[in-house]
Amino acid sequence: MDMIAPPQAEPAFAPLSRSFAQDPYPSYARLRDRGEPLYFADFDIWLVARFEDVAGIARDNSMVRSAEFFMCAEEIEAQKRALNWHDMPHHSRFVQFSMLDSDGPVHDRLRKQVFREFTPAFIARQRGMIQDFVDKLIDGLLDKGEIDFVEDLAAHVPGHIIGRVLGVPDEDCPQLRVWSENVVRFFDIDRSDERKAAAEQATTEFYEYLLTLMAARRAAPQEDLITRLMAAQDAGHLNEDELISTCMLILMAGHGSTIDVLGSGMHALLRFPDQMQRLRNEPGLIQTAIQEMFRFESPLPFFHRYATADCLIGGRDFARGTKFGLLYGAANRDPAAFGANADTFDIARNPNRHLAFGGGAHFCLGNHLARLDMEIIFTTLLQRMASISLAEDEPQYKTGLSVRGPKALKIAFTRA
Repeated sequence: MDMIAPPQAEPAFAPLSRSFAQDPYPSYARLRDRGEPLYFADFDIWLVARFEDVAGIARDNSMVRSAEFFMCAEEIEAQKRALNWHDMPHHSRFVQFSMLDSDGPVHDRLRKQVFREFTPAFIARQRGMIQDFVDKLIDGLLDKGEIDFVEDLAAHVPGHIIGRVLGVPDEDCPQLRVWSENVVRFFDIDRSDERKAAAEQATTEFYEYLLTLMAARRAAPQEDLITRLMAAQDAGHLNEDELISTCMLILMAGHGSTIDVLGSGMHALLRFPDQMQRLRNEPGLIQTAIQEMFRFESPLPFFHRYATADCLIGGRDFARGTKFGLLYGAANRDPAAFGANADTFDIARNPNRHLAFGGGAHFCLGNHLARLDMEIIFTTLLQRMASISLAEDEPQYKTGLSVRGPKALKIAFTRA
Protein backbone atom coordinates (compact mmCIF):
# COMPACT_ATOMS: atom_id res chain seq x y z
CA MET A 1 0.00 0.00 0.00
CA ASP A 2 1.40 3.37 -1.00
CA MET A 3 1.93 5.79 1.83
CA ILE A 4 0.67 9.32 1.39
CA ALA A 5 3.35 11.83 2.31
CA PRO A 6 2.26 14.30 4.98
CA PRO A 7 1.85 17.88 3.76
CA GLN A 8 4.98 19.98 4.09
CA ALA A 9 4.74 22.78 6.60
CA GLU A 10 5.20 26.26 5.16
CA PRO A 11 8.61 27.64 6.17
CA ALA A 12 8.35 30.11 9.00
CA PHE A 13 8.83 33.79 8.24
CA ALA A 14 11.96 34.62 10.25
CA PRO A 15 13.22 38.15 9.45
CA LEU A 16 15.73 38.16 12.32
CA SER A 17 17.51 35.06 11.05
CA ARG A 18 20.93 35.12 9.41
CA SER A 19 19.58 33.28 6.35
CA PHE A 20 16.93 35.96 5.84
CA ALA A 21 19.53 38.71 6.18
CA GLN A 22 21.68 37.11 3.51
CA ASP A 23 18.83 36.45 1.08
CA PRO A 24 15.26 37.46 2.00
CA TYR A 25 13.92 36.98 -1.52
CA PRO A 26 12.87 33.30 -1.29
CA SER A 27 10.80 34.23 1.77
CA TYR A 28 9.36 37.21 -0.07
CA ALA A 29 8.47 35.00 -3.06
CA ARG A 30 6.58 32.58 -0.80
CA LEU A 31 4.63 35.50 0.67
CA ARG A 32 3.75 36.78 -2.82
CA ASP A 33 2.66 33.29 -3.87
CA ARG A 34 0.16 33.18 -1.01
CA GLY A 35 -1.83 35.94 -2.67
CA GLU A 36 -3.42 37.13 0.53
CA PRO A 37 -1.49 38.87 3.36
CA LEU A 38 0.15 36.85 6.12
CA TYR A 39 -0.49 37.61 9.79
CA PHE A 40 2.85 38.07 11.58
CA ALA A 41 2.14 37.72 15.27
CA ASP A 42 5.58 38.90 16.41
CA PHE A 43 4.67 42.39 15.22
CA ASP A 44 0.85 42.12 15.31
CA ILE A 45 0.71 43.04 11.64
CA TRP A 46 -0.50 41.72 8.28
CA LEU A 47 2.37 41.46 5.81
CA VAL A 48 1.63 42.48 2.22
CA ALA A 49 4.08 41.35 -0.47
CA ARG A 50 2.57 41.64 -3.96
CA PHE A 51 3.39 44.80 -5.92
CA GLU A 52 -0.23 45.55 -6.81
CA ASP A 53 -1.36 45.36 -3.19
CA VAL A 54 1.62 47.21 -1.71
CA ALA A 55 1.37 50.02 -4.27
CA GLY A 56 -2.38 50.28 -3.75
CA ILE A 57 -2.01 50.68 0.02
CA ALA A 58 0.95 53.07 -0.20
CA ARG A 59 -0.92 55.39 -2.57
CA ASP A 60 -4.26 55.24 -0.74
CA ASN A 61 -4.81 58.30 1.48
CA SER A 62 -7.22 56.30 3.64
CA MET A 63 -4.24 54.18 4.71
CA VAL A 64 -2.39 56.13 7.39
CA ARG A 65 0.75 55.94 9.53
CA SER A 66 -0.84 57.01 12.82
CA ALA A 67 -3.34 55.02 14.87
CA GLU A 68 -4.94 58.19 16.25
CA PHE A 69 -7.59 58.08 13.50
CA PHE A 70 -9.36 55.11 15.08
CA MET A 71 -7.85 54.61 18.57
CA CYS A 72 -8.34 56.66 21.71
CA ALA A 73 -5.33 57.78 23.75
CA GLU A 74 -5.68 54.87 26.18
CA GLU A 75 -5.71 52.32 23.36
CA ILE A 76 -2.67 53.88 21.74
CA GLU A 77 -0.80 53.78 25.04
CA ALA A 78 -1.74 50.11 25.53
CA GLN A 79 -0.45 49.33 22.04
CA LYS A 80 2.81 51.13 22.76
CA ARG A 81 3.30 49.08 25.91
CA ALA A 82 2.61 45.86 24.04
CA LEU A 83 5.32 46.79 21.52
CA ASN A 84 7.78 48.14 24.13
CA TRP A 85 7.35 51.58 22.56
CA HIS A 86 6.55 53.39 25.84
CA ASP A 87 8.39 55.17 28.68
CA MET A 88 10.64 57.07 26.25
CA PRO A 89 9.92 60.76 26.83
CA HIS A 90 12.23 62.29 24.24
CA HIS A 91 11.78 59.47 21.71
CA SER A 92 8.01 59.85 22.04
CA ARG A 93 8.24 63.62 21.72
CA PHE A 94 10.54 63.87 18.70
CA VAL A 95 10.68 60.48 16.95
CA GLN A 96 7.34 58.77 17.51
CA PHE A 97 5.79 62.07 16.50
CA SER A 98 7.19 63.32 13.20
CA MET A 99 6.18 64.24 9.69
CA LEU A 100 6.73 60.56 8.81
CA ASP A 101 4.30 59.31 11.45
CA SER A 102 1.62 61.97 11.11
CA ASP A 103 -1.23 62.28 8.64
CA GLY A 104 -3.85 64.73 7.48
CA PRO A 105 -3.48 68.48 8.05
CA VAL A 106 -0.50 68.14 10.44
CA HIS A 107 1.46 66.05 7.97
CA ASP A 108 0.53 68.35 5.07
CA ARG A 109 1.63 71.45 6.98
CA LEU A 110 5.01 69.99 7.98
CA ARG A 111 5.65 68.41 4.59
CA LYS A 112 4.97 71.75 2.88
CA GLN A 113 7.74 73.43 4.91
CA VAL A 114 10.28 70.81 3.86
CA PHE A 115 9.03 70.39 0.29
CA ARG A 116 9.52 74.08 -0.45
CA GLU A 117 13.23 73.61 0.43
CA PHE A 118 13.97 70.22 -1.18
CA THR A 119 13.14 71.22 -4.74
CA PRO A 120 14.98 69.59 -7.67
CA ALA A 121 16.54 72.99 -8.45
CA PHE A 122 17.88 73.32 -4.90
CA ILE A 123 19.27 69.77 -5.01
CA ALA A 124 20.91 70.41 -8.38
CA ARG A 125 22.76 73.38 -6.87
CA GLN A 126 24.45 70.99 -4.44
CA ARG A 127 26.19 69.08 -7.25
CA GLY A 128 29.47 71.01 -7.10
CA MET A 129 29.69 70.76 -3.32
CA ILE A 130 29.01 67.00 -3.40
CA GLN A 131 31.50 66.43 -6.22
CA ASP A 132 34.24 68.29 -4.32
CA PHE A 133 33.54 66.30 -1.16
CA VAL A 134 33.56 62.95 -2.99
CA ASP A 135 36.74 63.82 -4.92
CA LYS A 136 38.63 64.63 -1.72
CA LEU A 137 37.36 61.49 -0.03
CA ILE A 138 38.44 59.27 -2.92
CA ASP A 139 41.81 61.08 -3.15
CA GLY A 140 42.57 59.72 0.30
CA LEU A 141 41.63 56.14 -0.63
CA LEU A 142 43.16 55.55 -4.07
CA ASP A 143 46.60 54.47 -2.84
CA LYS A 144 45.17 51.85 -0.48
CA GLY A 145 44.22 49.32 -3.14
CA GLU A 146 41.70 47.69 -0.80
CA ILE A 147 39.01 49.27 1.40
CA ASP A 148 35.77 48.56 3.18
CA PHE A 149 33.48 50.36 0.75
CA VAL A 150 30.79 50.84 3.41
CA GLU A 151 32.90 52.19 6.26
CA ASP A 152 35.67 53.94 4.33
CA LEU A 153 33.55 55.60 1.66
CA ALA A 154 29.76 55.19 1.71
CA ALA A 155 29.38 56.01 5.41
CA HIS A 156 31.11 59.37 5.00
CA VAL A 157 28.97 60.87 2.25
CA PRO A 158 25.20 61.01 2.99
CA GLY A 159 25.49 62.29 6.56
CA HIS A 160 28.03 64.95 5.67
CA ILE A 161 26.02 66.13 2.66
CA ILE A 162 22.65 66.30 4.43
CA GLY A 163 24.48 67.80 7.42
CA ARG A 164 25.89 70.58 5.25
CA VAL A 165 22.48 71.23 3.73
CA LEU A 166 20.89 71.46 7.18
CA GLY A 167 23.75 73.47 8.67
CA VAL A 168 25.68 70.90 10.75
CA PRO A 169 29.48 71.38 10.91
CA ASP A 170 31.47 68.59 9.23
CA GLU A 171 33.18 67.61 12.46
CA ASP A 172 29.82 66.80 14.10
CA CYS A 173 28.51 64.53 11.32
CA PRO A 174 30.11 61.28 12.58
CA GLN A 175 28.26 61.65 15.88
CA LEU A 176 25.00 62.25 14.03
CA ARG A 177 25.48 58.91 12.32
CA VAL A 178 25.79 57.14 15.68
CA TRP A 179 22.66 58.83 17.02
CA SER A 180 20.72 58.14 13.83
CA GLU A 181 21.61 54.44 13.80
CA ASN A 182 20.66 54.00 17.45
CA VAL A 183 17.31 55.71 16.89
CA VAL A 184 16.45 53.95 13.62
CA ARG A 185 17.48 50.51 14.91
CA PHE A 186 14.62 50.62 17.42
CA PHE A 187 12.06 50.81 14.60
CA ASP A 188 12.75 47.17 13.70
CA ILE A 189 11.01 44.18 15.26
CA ASP A 190 13.81 43.54 17.79
CA ARG A 191 12.77 46.05 20.46
CA SER A 192 14.94 44.86 23.31
CA ASP A 193 15.35 46.94 26.47
CA GLU A 194 18.99 47.54 25.49
CA ARG A 195 18.00 48.99 22.12
CA LYS A 196 15.25 50.97 23.82
CA ALA A 197 17.69 52.63 26.21
CA ALA A 198 20.10 53.40 23.35
CA ALA A 199 17.31 54.94 21.25
CA GLU A 200 16.12 57.18 24.10
CA GLN A 201 19.65 58.30 24.97
CA ALA A 202 20.45 59.03 21.33
CA THR A 203 17.25 61.06 20.93
CA THR A 204 18.01 63.04 24.07
CA GLU A 205 21.55 63.87 22.98
CA PHE A 206 20.32 64.68 19.47
CA TYR A 207 17.73 67.05 20.94
CA GLU A 208 20.28 68.82 23.14
CA TYR A 209 22.64 69.18 20.17
CA LEU A 210 19.94 70.73 17.98
CA LEU A 211 19.01 73.19 20.74
CA THR A 212 22.62 74.35 20.83
CA LEU A 213 22.77 74.60 17.03
CA MET A 214 19.52 76.58 16.95
CA ALA A 215 20.85 79.00 19.56
CA ALA A 216 23.92 79.56 17.40
CA ARG A 217 21.71 80.29 14.38
CA ARG A 218 19.63 82.73 16.42
CA ALA A 219 22.81 84.63 17.16
CA ALA A 220 24.19 84.36 13.62
CA PRO A 221 21.76 83.21 10.88
CA GLN A 222 23.27 81.28 7.96
CA GLU A 223 22.25 80.24 4.45
CA ASP A 224 21.20 76.78 5.58
CA LEU A 225 18.06 74.74 6.06
CA ILE A 226 17.86 75.02 9.83
CA THR A 227 17.92 78.82 9.61
CA ARG A 228 15.08 78.76 7.08
CA LEU A 229 13.05 76.29 9.15
CA MET A 230 13.52 78.54 12.17
CA ALA A 231 12.14 81.42 10.10
CA ALA A 232 9.12 79.22 9.33
CA GLN A 233 8.74 78.63 13.07
CA ASP A 234 8.83 82.38 13.71
CA ALA A 235 6.11 82.79 11.07
CA GLY A 236 3.90 80.31 12.94
CA HIS A 237 4.09 77.45 10.45
CA LEU A 238 5.51 74.97 12.99
CA ASN A 239 6.37 74.94 16.68
CA GLU A 240 9.73 74.21 18.29
CA ASP A 241 9.03 70.51 18.91
CA GLU A 242 7.95 70.10 15.29
CA LEU A 243 11.07 71.92 14.12
CA ILE A 244 13.36 69.65 16.13
CA SER A 245 11.46 66.53 15.09
CA THR A 246 11.69 67.56 11.43
CA CYS A 247 15.43 68.24 11.65
CA MET A 248 15.97 64.82 13.26
CA LEU A 249 13.89 63.14 10.57
CA ILE A 250 15.81 64.85 7.74
CA LEU A 251 19.15 63.82 9.20
CA MET A 252 18.10 60.24 9.97
CA ALA A 253 16.18 59.62 6.74
CA GLY A 254 19.03 60.92 4.62
CA HIS A 255 21.67 58.95 6.44
CA GLY A 256 21.49 55.20 7.03
CA SER A 257 19.28 54.24 4.09
CA THR A 258 21.59 55.96 1.58
CA ILE A 259 24.64 54.26 3.12
CA ASP A 260 22.82 50.94 2.80
CA VAL A 261 21.82 51.39 -0.85
CA LEU A 262 25.33 52.57 -1.74
CA GLY A 263 26.67 49.33 -0.25
CA SER A 264 24.09 47.05 -1.83
CA GLY A 265 24.38 48.95 -5.13
CA MET A 266 28.13 48.38 -5.26
CA HIS A 267 27.59 44.74 -4.32
CA ALA A 268 25.10 44.38 -7.18
CA LEU A 269 27.64 45.76 -9.65
CA LEU A 270 30.17 43.23 -8.33
CA ARG A 271 27.67 40.35 -8.52
CA PHE A 272 26.76 41.31 -12.09
CA PRO A 273 30.11 42.30 -13.63
CA ASP A 274 28.59 42.56 -17.09
CA GLN A 275 26.42 45.37 -15.75
CA MET A 276 29.41 47.18 -14.24
CA GLN A 277 31.21 46.94 -17.56
CA ARG A 278 28.15 48.19 -19.40
CA LEU A 279 27.99 51.19 -17.06
CA ARG A 280 31.66 51.92 -17.78
CA ASN A 281 30.94 51.71 -21.51
CA GLU A 282 27.69 53.66 -21.31
CA PRO A 283 27.98 56.19 -18.46
CA GLY A 284 24.77 57.82 -19.65
CA LEU A 285 22.93 54.89 -18.03
CA ILE A 286 23.82 56.10 -14.54
CA GLN A 287 20.30 57.40 -13.84
CA THR A 288 18.58 54.12 -14.69
CA ALA A 289 21.36 52.20 -12.92
CA ILE A 290 20.63 54.06 -9.69
CA GLN A 291 16.91 53.43 -10.04
CA GLU A 292 17.70 49.74 -10.45
CA MET A 293 19.90 49.76 -7.33
CA PHE A 294 16.92 51.03 -5.31
CA ARG A 295 14.60 48.44 -6.83
CA PHE A 296 16.95 45.48 -6.64
CA GLU A 297 17.86 45.96 -2.96
CA SER A 298 15.38 48.39 -1.42
CA PRO A 299 17.20 49.95 1.58
CA LEU A 300 13.96 50.46 3.56
CA PRO A 301 12.05 47.29 2.69
CA PHE A 302 9.25 47.61 5.28
CA PHE A 303 6.80 50.32 6.33
CA HIS A 304 3.41 50.14 8.00
CA ARG A 305 -0.02 51.60 7.32
CA TYR A 306 -3.33 51.44 9.19
CA ALA A 307 -6.66 51.06 7.42
CA THR A 308 -9.11 53.80 8.37
CA ALA A 309 -11.96 51.94 6.68
CA ASP A 310 -12.91 48.33 5.94
CA CYS A 311 -10.97 47.16 2.89
CA LEU A 312 -10.28 44.29 0.51
CA ILE A 313 -6.58 43.36 0.16
CA GLY A 314 -5.32 40.31 -1.72
CA GLY A 315 -8.86 38.97 -2.09
CA ARG A 316 -9.52 39.07 1.66
CA ASP A 317 -11.66 41.43 3.73
CA PHE A 318 -10.03 43.43 6.52
CA ALA A 319 -11.58 45.61 9.16
CA ARG A 320 -10.96 49.25 9.92
CA GLY A 321 -7.92 49.55 12.19
CA THR A 322 -5.98 46.67 10.61
CA LYS A 323 -2.23 47.29 10.56
CA PHE A 324 -0.48 46.34 7.33
CA GLY A 325 3.25 45.81 6.80
CA LEU A 326 4.20 46.94 3.31
CA LEU A 327 7.09 44.81 2.10
CA TYR A 328 8.65 47.10 -0.49
CA GLY A 329 11.55 44.68 -0.86
CA ALA A 330 9.14 41.92 -1.89
CA ALA A 331 7.01 44.13 -4.14
CA ASN A 332 10.08 45.40 -6.00
CA ARG A 333 10.99 41.83 -7.03
CA ASP A 334 7.45 40.88 -8.09
CA PRO A 335 7.50 39.27 -11.58
CA ALA A 336 3.94 40.50 -12.09
CA ALA A 337 5.32 44.06 -12.12
CA PHE A 338 8.90 43.61 -13.34
CA GLY A 339 8.76 40.54 -15.57
CA ALA A 340 10.44 37.17 -15.47
CA ASN A 341 13.83 38.78 -14.85
CA ALA A 342 12.70 40.56 -11.67
CA ASP A 343 15.54 38.92 -9.73
CA THR A 344 18.12 40.12 -12.26
CA PHE A 345 20.05 43.37 -11.86
CA ASP A 346 19.57 45.33 -15.09
CA ILE A 347 21.00 48.87 -15.18
CA ALA A 348 18.98 49.73 -18.31
CA ARG A 349 15.61 48.60 -16.89
CA ASN A 350 12.95 50.96 -18.20
CA PRO A 351 10.29 51.57 -17.11
CA ASN A 352 11.22 50.96 -13.49
CA ARG A 353 8.33 52.09 -11.32
CA HIS A 354 9.69 50.67 -8.07
CA LEU A 355 8.38 51.46 -4.60
CA ALA A 356 11.66 52.01 -2.76
CA PHE A 357 10.66 55.63 -2.06
CA GLY A 358 7.18 54.67 -0.87
CA GLY A 359 4.13 56.30 -2.37
CA GLY A 360 1.28 58.69 -1.84
CA ALA A 361 1.41 61.34 0.86
CA HIS A 362 4.55 59.77 2.38
CA PHE A 363 6.63 59.58 -0.80
CA CYS A 364 10.26 60.22 0.18
CA LEU A 365 11.16 63.91 -0.07
CA GLY A 366 14.88 63.20 0.02
CA ASN A 367 14.98 60.91 -3.01
CA HIS A 368 16.53 63.54 -5.32
CA LEU A 369 19.43 64.19 -2.94
CA ALA A 370 20.05 60.47 -2.35
CA ARG A 371 20.12 59.79 -6.09
CA LEU A 372 22.47 62.73 -6.71
CA ASP A 373 24.86 61.42 -4.04
CA MET A 374 24.83 58.01 -5.71
CA GLU A 375 25.23 59.38 -9.23
CA ILE A 376 28.33 61.33 -8.25
CA ILE A 377 29.87 58.53 -6.19
CA PHE A 378 29.48 55.74 -8.76
CA THR A 379 30.38 57.92 -11.73
CA THR A 380 33.54 59.14 -9.99
CA LEU A 381 34.56 55.66 -8.83
CA LEU A 382 34.25 54.17 -12.30
CA GLN A 383 36.26 57.04 -13.75
CA ARG A 384 39.05 56.83 -11.19
CA MET A 385 39.28 53.08 -10.64
CA ALA A 386 40.29 50.91 -13.59
CA SER A 387 39.09 47.72 -11.92
CA ILE A 388 36.97 46.93 -8.86
CA SER A 389 36.53 43.44 -7.39
CA LEU A 390 35.14 41.84 -4.27
CA ALA A 391 37.85 41.21 -1.69
CA GLU A 392 35.89 38.82 0.56
CA ASP A 393 33.90 35.63 0.08
CA GLU A 394 30.41 36.82 0.96
CA PRO A 395 29.46 40.15 2.57
CA GLN A 396 27.29 39.87 5.66
CA TYR A 397 24.00 41.79 5.48
CA LYS A 398 22.25 43.47 8.40
CA THR A 399 19.56 41.48 10.18
CA GLY A 400 16.05 42.83 10.51
CA LEU A 401 12.90 43.54 8.58
CA SER A 402 13.21 47.33 8.27
CA VAL A 403 16.72 47.66 6.81
CA ARG A 404 18.59 46.12 3.90
CA GLY A 405 22.29 46.65 3.34
CA PRO A 406 25.70 45.05 3.90
CA LYS A 407 27.45 45.54 7.22
CA ALA A 408 30.72 45.83 5.34
CA LEU A 409 31.87 45.41 1.74
CA LYS A 410 35.57 44.81 1.17
CA ILE A 411 36.68 45.72 -2.34
CA ALA A 412 40.02 45.66 -4.14
CA PHE A 413 40.76 48.11 -6.93
CA THR A 414 43.41 49.56 -9.22
CA ARG A 415 43.78 53.20 -10.13
CA ALA A 416 42.69 54.39 -13.56
